[in-house]
Amino acid sequence: MAGKDEGDPVSSIKFLTVAEVATAMRVSKMTVYRLVHNGTLEAVRVGRSFRVPEKAVQAYLKSSYYQAG
Repeated sequence: MAGKDEGDPVSSIKFLTVAEVATAMRVSKMTVYRLVHNGTLEAVRVGRSFRVPEKAVQAYLKSSYYQAG
């Protein structure tokens, strides 16, 4: 199974829990679950829980910047 970054071995990917993503983004866990379920935030299902690649969080935040004015 190959990831989106073909050069990165899976062992080098840093995965975050939903709680860690919520804390980093200063939102609720439910907000993170909504982003995962609607496909906005990439995640991997491990058993009954989700793990979010750190690069997916960075990409989401980068694409979500809003220029006020």
